[in-house]
Amino acid sequence: MTFDLARYQDPLTIQRVLLDAKTIAVVGLSGNPLRASNFVGFYLQRHGYRVIPVNPREPEIFGERSYASLRDVPVAVDIVDVFRAPAALPEIARDAVAIGAKCLWCQFTVINEEGARIAEAGGLTVIMDRCLKVEHARYAGRMHWLGFNTQRITAVRGGLQ
Repeated sequence: MTFDLARYQDPLTIQRVLLDAKTIAVVGLSGNPLRASNFVGFYLQRHGYRVIPVNPREPEIFGERSYASLRDVPVAVDIVDVFRAPAALPEIARDAVAIGAKCLWCQFTVINEEGARIAEAGGLTVIMDRCLKVEHARYAGRMHWLGFNTQRITAVRGGLQ
């Protein structure tokens, strides 16, 4: 049996997670503005989410104290957004379950079947191989202005026929 990644990319589930969330712990959030995690975290904070950095190498990011691990975060977390190598996902999933998070969100290329199983068994919704910023922009931000979802993002425009 092959790993069915599509089951972790359901548009209605993604929309529900985005609308219900208030606090997002970003595992692997970097203080370097050139890193994708920093760009995503900054975007999410500007759009009203509380972004909690989880990175043992950073004391503070975006005015929020950074924590060494998810288990150190002292507030309730709705989404655990993961910017780490896929091999780290099982441990992160166990930590997400332990803190009572609602969703384990794995960024592009962060794909690990064992991590997904652990999170699901612990009652978490799992989103995998999707960017939280892109999905927010698609459903709640500025990319939805036409009122429909094409299921792809592109800068290529076709001519009208």
